Amino acid sequence: MTAFHLNTHALAVAAAWLAAGAVIGSIHFFGLRWNVRMVAAGRSLLPPAAVQLGRFAVMGVALAVIARLFGALPLIAATAGILAARALIVRWKA
Repeated sequence: MTAFHLNTHALAVAAAWLAAGAVIGSIHFFGLRWNVRMVAAGRSLLPPAAVQLGRFAVMGVALAVIARLFGALPLIAATAGILAARALIVRWKA
């Protein structure tokens, strides 16, 4: 037996949480993009402020639920997915 035992179930679970984090991050950062466009268009600040608060609330609740109900490994994997989504969306020219 090797010192490192590959547990395929744990990898599948981590991959699923990574994907879930990517979805959460995509929603969050596309919301940011939309928010910035509203502010740049010179709209009233109330709708962008509401979108900003909503983005933070959804992200905070999602991460708190993952941490509370599922533990550290899913939280870390979901956070990695969020960061991966950020890297892709920030660099995406649209």
